[in-house]
Amino acid sequence: MKDLRECWQDSTPFFAVGRLFMKKGQVYEGYVERIDFPNKGIVRCEDETAVVKNVIPGQRISFLVHKKRKGKSEGRLIEVLEKAPCELADGCPHFGACGGCNYQSIPYQKQLEIKESQVRKLLQPAFEKQTLLDGEHIDTEQYMNRIFEGIKASPIQYEYRNKMEFSFGDEYKDGPLALGMHKRGSFYDIVSVRECRIVDEDYRMVLVCVLDYFTKENSSYFHRIRHEGYLRHLLVRKAQKTGEMLIALVTTTQETHDLEPLVTQLLALPLKGKIVGVLHTKNDSLADVVQSDETVILYGQDYFYEELLGLKFKISQFSFFQTNTLGAEVLYETAREFLGDISGEGKHDRTVFDLYSGTGTIAQLLAPVTKKVVGVEIVEEAVEAARQNAALNGLDNCVFIAGDVLKVIDEIDEKPDFIVLDPPRDGIHPKALQKIIDYNVERIVYISCKPTSLARDLDVLLDRGYRMERAIAIDQFPWTGNIEVVCLLSHKNMTV
Repeated sequence: MKDLRECWQDSTPFFAVGRLFMKKGQVYEGYVERIDFPNKGIVRCEDETAVVKNVIPGQRISFLVHKKRKGKSEGRLIEVLEKAPCELADGCPHFGACGGCNYQSIPYQKQLEIKESQVRKLLQPAFEKQTLLDGEHIDTEQYMNRIFEGIKASPIQYEYRNKMEFSFGDEYKDGPLALGMHKRGSFYDIVSVRECRIVDEDYRMVLVCVLDYFTKENSSYFHRIRHEGYLRHLLVRKAQKTGEMLIALVTTTQETHDLEPLVTQLLALPLKGKIVGVLHTKNDSLADVVQSDETVILYGQDYFYEELLGLKFKISQFSFFQTNTLGAEVLYETAREFLGDISGEGKHDRTVFDLYSGTGTIAQLLAPVTKKVVGVEIVEEAVEAARQNAALNGLDNCVFIAGDVLKVIDEIDEKPDFIVLDPPRDGIHPKALQKIIDYNVERIVYISCKPTSLARDLDVLLDRGYRMERAIAIDQFPWTGNIEVVCLLSHKNMTV
């Protein structure tokens, strides 16, 4: 590896390109200053910085510059030359090879600090704009501290996931059959995560059972380039509260196999939970996604039950449900608290719109204190599940509509008094956001699983008269770079 001074001497003259001296294809060393959301390590190398993924603040690393975009350098990690002072021994034997987690070697409290800092940085422009719009003569940092309430931890840090989609493949070209997660930075290679720490022992036993079974059968996996082979994915879902498990084997129809012996082996496993259904999902799509052309029930049923904040939910193979059940309770309790007393004076006379409602969790939590909740969700299966769950919980004042929020809200006769937004990662379509703002409701609670999308939408909401009243980050995904944010907005011309 070249000394940095040698790299400098070999580079284009400094004054010819301003401050930029890094060259594509060159190797450099530097210190990781911070991580920007979601996984962008900012590495300082003399007077310049580069973005390098999968690093930790405080590390000294070597990296290869592989992209130059608008004068900014992007690098690929080669080696960690010095560990960060905060680093611990890796908590998972698969960490580093597996692409599922990127914070396994950082103490949990440090993870929370990193995520809180990321959210603060992303929301700061919105706070600066809000103070400017309102003519606040106050330091932005003090203003933010008054409204941004920091971060709430996940109630459990390990074995928290209630759903995993494992992929079949091989760990290297023409290697033995593997079942697990994609190798970090690879579209093709699979790491068999037999000791994964973010799921419980039942998941690990199921994975090992299925992998060993098909290894002995010498079964083929679906090759993503040749589009040939049989095995595609293994989907495992388990309820945190009830312990019920649903297992789905996803294959192509290119081969035919007797799966009864596998079902027998699965049912014989000494699990803490209980398998209530084993499915064979057939998928001949060329895309690398878990979907169904046809699903056959090999054992039991095609759904299971979970409980959340006193409500019961029927969940099927593809139902949307927060992947951290106990964390979801924290998230939804926070959203309900932010919305506050919405019941009116002495009677429940308010209408709430739950937009991007999924399986209707938030709608059902609000239903007891409202006249009516209208949920809108584009995934029809989720809408049907929401209707069934509302009936299961004895709630008759919830209406769930299947369709795109952008189009559906034009067809709803009711006008909301309050709105809850829980959009997908990309946020809200700009035209839909304008229609939502036009309702001019007193309060909006925005739940975001991607704070960069929230920051973008806040810019529009502030321009249209809304102001942030409260905001908080909630960690639903320990050991990963993902984070949820809940934000309460009120209209500046109305009293909260």
